[in-house]
Amino acid sequence: MNPVFGDVEVPGGRLRVARFGTGPRLIVAVHGITASLMAWSGVARRLPAEWSLVAMDLRGRGHSAELPGPYGLPRHAEDVGLVARSLGAESGIVLTGHSMGAYVAALAAAGRDYARVVLVDGGLPLPLPPGLDPDTVLSATLGPAIARLGQTFPSTDAYVDFFKAHPAFAGNWNDRVEEYVRYDAAGPEGAVRSRAREEAVRQDGRWLLTESEEIGAALHAVKSPLSLLRAPRGLLDQPVGMIPDELAATWTGRLPALEDELVEDCNHYTILMEDRCASLVADRLVR
Repeated sequence: MNPVFGDVEVPGGRLRVARFGTGPRLIVAVHGITASLMAWSGVARRLPAEWSLVAMDLRGRGHSAELPGPYGLPRHAEDVGLVARSLGAESGIVLTGHSMGAYVAALAAAGRDYARVVLVDGGLPLPLPPGLDPDTVLSATLGPAIARLGQTFPSTDAYVDFFKAHPAFAGNWNDRVEEYVRYDAAGPEGAVRSRAREEAVRQDGRWLLTESEEIGAALHAVKSPLSLLRAPRGLLDQPVGMIPDELAATWTGRLPALEDELVEDCNHYTILMEDRCASLVADRLVR
């Protein structure tokens, strides 16, 4: 299943989108903070024939990298809404997001009428500890990912080799991961780098860390059936996930209709890209 690429008009230009599949039932999917639409390829390829998945490169990433700011999650949520409305009635669309994309999905779904909303390893507020600078916390949590955005590599193959050494992908490499990495590579031989813009990543990260009340309000305003899929391991395959049990329990207490499921033996990245984990996510999206 090869994606069919297109564009959607948004403020400032055109947003790159890709449709995986030809089925009439639709999923709109939002990627994470340094990712691209290809993060959803593994899930899309495991959907039943009657379903299609439409993903987009958020502004500042992938082939939407040249779209101007300001960035921030509300701006991305507006773009997601425009993509969804370009496809037809929201009431027939399942909206999902991974990592930062889950927060964007929550904001986009607030007060709207989507068929379902599925948050994948994200979407629950992560309050900034008192007295800490957002950039300090961002560097502590996303340091390696942000550092990569400023690096250049001698070739696309060298960029792929860099990812093969990433703790999250050690022992988990497959064709979908390689497709994702190659899609992100840009520039001439000798100066290959990520398509993602560091300015966009930092601005979005600051918003995510400082606007937990707005995220919480959005979650309370979601009218659609709402579910959360969590990975037990983190961005570097560490044994504490991005959404730990305690945080999930807090929010299932506040939102009794929120369905919470731990996807065993996945980390923050492989929940979308490892075969078994991606199959389970696909199943939950269409269930």
